Amino acid sequence: MVNTKLDVRFDWAKQYLLGTAVLTLRPHFYPQSNVLLDARGFDIKTVQLVGEKGDKNLTYKYDKAQLSITLDRPYTRDQTYQVRIAYVAKPNELPQGGGSAAITSDKGLYFINPLGQDPKKPRQIWTQGETQANSCWFPTIDHPNQRMTQEIAMTVDNQYKTLSNGLLVSSRKNSDGTRTDTWRQTLAAAPYLTMMAVGDFAVVSDTWRGKAVDYYVEPRYKNTAKAVFGHTPEMMEFYSKRLGIDFPWEKYAQIAVRDYVSGAMENTTATVHGNTIQATSRELLDAQYEGAESTITHELFHHWFGDLVTCESWSNLPLNESFANYAQYLWAEHKYGADQAALVQQHDLAAYLEEANDKREPLIRYHYASQEDMFDRHSYEKGGRVLHMLRKYMGDDAFFTALNHYLTKNKFTAVEISKLRTAFEETTGEDLTWFFDQWFMQRGHPELKVTHSYTNGQVLLRVQQTQDTLFQPIYRLPVTVTIWQKEKAIDHRITITKTDQTFSFLAADRPSLVKFDSESQLLAQIDEDRTSDELVFQFYHARNYLQRYEPLEMLHNKAADVGVSGMYRNALQDNFYAIRRTALDHLRAYRGSSPTAVRSEIQHFATADPNSSVRAQAITTLASFAGENYTSIYQAGLRDSSYLVEAAAVAAIAKSPTPASYQQIAALENTGSSALLVAIADFYAKGGTIEQYGWFLRRLTDVSDIDLYTYLQSFGTFMVRMPVIEREKGVKTLETLARTHSQYYVRLGAYKGLLTLVPSTPALKEILRDIRDKEKDERLKAYYGLI
Repeated sequence: MVNTKLDVRFDWAKQYLLGTAVLTLRPHFYPQSNVLLDARGFDIKTVQLVGEKGDKNLTYKYDKAQLSITLDRPYTRDQTYQVRIAYVAKPNELPQGGGSAAITSDKGLYFINPLGQDPKKPRQIWTQGETQANSCWFPTIDHPNQRMTQEIAMTVDNQYKTLSNGLLVSSRKNSDGTRTDTWRQTLAAAPYLTMMAVGDFAVVSDTWRGKAVDYYVEPRYKNTAKAVFGHTPEMMEFYSKRLGIDFPWEKYAQIAVRDYVSGAMENTTATVHGNTIQATSRELLDAQYEGAESTITHELFHHWFGDLVTCESWSNLPLNESFANYAQYLWAEHKYGADQAALVQQHDLAAYLEEANDKREPLIRYHYASQEDMFDRHSYEKGGRVLHMLRKYMGDDAFFTALNHYLTKNKFTAVEISKLRTAFEETTGEDLTWFFDQWFMQRGHPELKVTHSYTNGQVLLRVQQTQDTLFQPIYRLPVTVTIWQKEKAIDHRITITKTDQTFSFLAADRPSLVKFDSESQLLAQIDEDRTSDELVFQFYHARNYLQRYEPLEMLHNKAADVGVSGMYRNALQDNFYAIRRTALDHLRAYRGSSPTAVRSEIQHFATADPNSSVRAQAITTLASFAGENYTSIYQAGLRDSSYLVEAAAVAAIAKSPTPASYQQIAALENTGSSALLVAIADFYAKGGTIEQYGWFLRRLTDVSDIDLYTYLQSFGTFMVRMPVIEREKGVKTLETLARTHSQYYVRLGAYKGLLTLVPSTPALKEILRDIRDKEKDERLKAYYGLI
């Protein structure tokens, strides 16, 4: 595939795309008289060879998945030819059930509220191409190892904005009230990175070094678009300098769309986000780096790793996703400091290890049931942590020099993992086969048992690799061990190469602490013996967030000890919000020394901490003290500027509501916050009356998809309290969502909501059985089979 030129218009009522594609192709090597294109579910109208002396009809075979065209003669690898295909794409008539955990549908083209029947939802059209779904709306060779330039002309009603890859090169008003916008991208990218969007968007403009940087949002979010996306030019500058390669594409746009089937997608020059990235000024008060900003930086970094240099096959997906995941660490480190970056790493490791309980696969996988299986926490979170270990081993200068070499040498091509290894080896002169083999090509991770002792002026450190080495490697692990003697710390660099090794270090006195992996850089499960005194010492002498966090987590059952209690109270004064939040979490139901003083401090944090997640946690902690009355704090929480704090206050009040509580909660019923709606739903599920039945149904459409999972289960619990004769409308609503909602996790939430009603409504068993039998999503089918 050399170039794709599309001319498209849309039938909103039928949800069809009416298209003409002119494809410029050439053989890879051998002479070719036939071309095979991916084209899923089309009506093919005509197939013609485009020639200087006129177009020529070509014979073809079409099986609704691939279009096999017989050319007029053989073409050599030095000859290009053009094929024109007139077609109708019908995405809603494709078999459903595709997608992955990261991308929940694979029909490629989506019409949102096409007839305008939902007054709460805008009319939109958008596309989602990864992995191989763009062939649902234009004929192509739908593989990541292809690379093409492109031009797309979209004819739309004049009221709508359009967006596609590259630059808007013309916009022509037509006599029938429509407009044709033509977008052209002159730099070649893989077909799955092609996109379109149509809708009523406000466009907020920014720039970076003279290039357009635009944010497309629903009009009501126009005034907060820069608050959400405004760091983008700074990110572009940071990555351009860090990598030594300027952002290479013609422009950069980001758009927020409704009912999106992924978190976000790095379409070249035009990233698509789900609508939840939009926020009001009040919602922005609860914004955490782990939310919108980390997603924004992830998708931007793809424009080097994924778009400029693309994985040759889906087996090599970590060459895209591991780097984009690691970008979230890099930006946090640059913009917010080491503690925030370490928090990113902590979440990534926890996410991967949770998945590793059920499966362990190599990062680079040449065998899978579906390419969608590659979109997991291995390719993302594990891969990002592996890159961090490589950076720590190589050093910053070598690491980023090697990345520059990799990008420069391979730009505008598709690559396998060996290209990355070779770039590092050519940069440093070191054979890195051992690193890439154990971390990229083999499954699993180290499981380490670490113990230490002191005798005869020596510290003996024993490290055992306890993972099952029949299926996982014996790892080579360069790591830092730090030994504290009183206030003096000495770092020792060691390399583990065996299943059982003991290292010795000279020490004049018994150390206050021996800390294995003191830089917290290993991707591993580490069982490290330390006493309570050593852990308390570690907290006060820690060099990073993770070393401060660990004692808080490990000593929470000993909070009554004076030394441990003092550590938690000290942690409340930490400059990093996540440490304060963690300390408050572990002070729930505190029964240690100075209980009155500790509870007084918690009350202070519930109202005065500058971070809303800390205030919310303080309220949750206060609610854990049975028999205590913190009504004034909870009522203050209901008036807090933060929705997160309001939701925590609602949950706290729900534990021991009073008649006045229902009036206070009712006053919040019209909130615009999805998170707060979930908290109110939980409150009513525990003690609501038939008066709230209508509220549940009315507000359901205002809850985000991700929150609907919980909201619908609360609705089911609420209906248990309703007379059976009153349940019909609610049951029907849950049943419809369980059968038809586009997001599998919403269907699951509705199913669970119905499940709570089975004991009192046995007839639902047959409905649930029918839902199970007709479900096509393999994830849900597997889950339903466990119930």
